[in-house]
Amino acid sequence: MIKGILKKTKSVLFADPKLLYEEERHLLNQPFYFEGNNNKAVLLIHGWSSVPYEVRRLGKFLNENGYTVSGPMLRGHGTVPKDLENVKWNEWFGDVEKNYLELKSKYNQVYVGGTSLGANLSILLAAKYPEISGIVLMATPYKFKLEKLAYLFVRFSLNFIRYRKKFYPPTFGVSTTITRLISYQTYPLKSVLEAFELVKQARENLHLVRQPCFLLQSTHDHMTVKKNMELIYEKIGSKIKKKKYVERAYHTFISDVKNEHIFQEILNFLNKLAN
Repeated sequence: MIKGILKKTKSVLFADPKLLYEEERHLLNQPFYFEGNNNKAVLLIHGWSSVPYEVRRLGKFLNENGYTVSGPMLRGHGTVPKDLENVKWNEWFGDVEKNYLELKSKYNQVYVGGTSLGANLSILLAAKYPEISGIVLMATPYKFKLEKLAYLFVRFSLNFIRYRKKFYPPTFGVSTTITRLISYQTYPLKSVLEAFELVKQARENLHLVRQPCFLLQSTHDHMTVKKNMELIYEKIGSKIKKKKYVERAYHTFISDVKNEHIFQEILNFLNKLAN
């Protein structure tokens, strides 16, 4: 009871994302590993140009409910944008594959979840390793808006510039605060091409995914094509699948404090598979 009261108090106190940032900034550039007690594990994968902290609060919640949770740092992330410039998409896959195999060696049931390009990596893992027990895909790009045009623009721009600053639609307001604080705000254009290729690879492997799947996406996702989640839901090979729209949220909604109610739905999904 006391633990529950303290948890609620902290949740209210850190409803302001800037206060949360000040309290936990020492954790921002760190991978995490929380040991659980139910003999089941979850691998959580952060998005492109971000850090594991993006999914850390979800990981902590799942751990408090028994799961061992691992949140690795993808190569080229958590330092400076220059370190991301020459990393290939398959190196990111190698990072999460290694982490998954470590969990698999210790636990009978391993689940995988990711946000944005972390979700695309989750798709590729699930396609390669059918023994994965289930997947949670958050803000998963099936196709980016104006993808072909954007690809050509990036290729052309590389003749003149190497980096660009991120743009955030003003309509999202404080919803992007954590994302702005934890991720690279300048990114190497060369890495964008790797992101495009990763999305393409995941799209082409959707039919190979057979595991139970929980899809979540914002109703106002500004990064992806219209009906993005519907396309994934239709193309994925999973027989057991569910989907949920998160109202009026930013693309990477999972890092926004006001969306923590989603944690319980993800836990319910995992618990149902585990039993």
